Amino acid sequence: MSVSLGRYGVWRHATGLSPDLARHIESLGFGTVWIGGSPPGDLRLAEELLDATGNLVVATGIVNMWSTPADEVAPSYHRIAQRHPDRFLLGVGVGHPEATSDYTRPYATVVEYLDRLDALDVPVDGRALAALGPKVLDLSRERSAGAHPYLTTPDHTRSARERLGGGALLAPEHKVVLDTDPQAARALGRPAVQKPYLGLTNYRNNLARLGWSSTDMDDGGSDALIDALVAHGTPERVATRLDEHLGAGADHVCAQVITEGMAAPEEDLRRLASALGIG
Repeated sequence: MSVSLGRYGVWRHATGLSPDLARHIESLGFGTVWIGGSPPGDLRLAEELLDATGNLVVATGIVNMWSTPADEVAPSYHRIAQRHPDRFLLGVGVGHPEATSDYTRPYATVVEYLDRLDALDVPVDGRALAALGPKVLDLSRERSAGAHPYLTTPDHTRSARERLGGGALLAPEHKVVLDTDPQAARALGRPAVQKPYLGLTNYRNNLARLGWSSTDMDDGGSDALIDALVAHGTPERVATRLDEHLGAGADHVCAQVITEGMAAPEEDLRRLASALGIG
């Protein structure tokens, strides 16, 4: 893989990202910023973040295959890769069935999309695949640099690494709330899990494979499930939780820091970076 993500990254929805925040993230020692929320195929935000920084890697988490054709995103990939070599990773994924009435043959759609990226010379090691279940994890190993699982736990990371074997990228996302009051932390983290993810088939199926029951997933999620999906507590405790992914076989883990009302996360990121020992 030509792109080096570093051990830790930051996942944030595109609406909450800016060049100034990217510079701050880089100054703290994080290796990668992940653009969430199905960014459009022109990838202009990715280019702006790269232009504003010197070494930070930018990845998409993820470009949605239903809304963005390969023929649209491939020229953007080549434009950015030429301007910022080895600093951009194209994350792509098929999303979930509730997002579109055209959601049929999802696995075949992923294969066809990757075939088209091949035809348009987007390199295998320049792209990653959103992957949760066994078949798509296999595909991420065979047809991309590796997998970017979302809304997972270290247990999923461990099983995903066993499935992927050595060599393939494994870069999970994990949500973070820096608050030592468990009730307050759950109150902030639960909405970020409940809507929309606990109502989506692919995420529920993945959690069920990990042993969680429908009772855990219904009505906003049990406290145990929220605690598993949202690391909370002191920065040191959260850092330990993120490191569990690395211990389970991840190459990189990206933290989605949840703040009240999408408030600026700079201070929380600073505290987390210090606890992670980076920068």
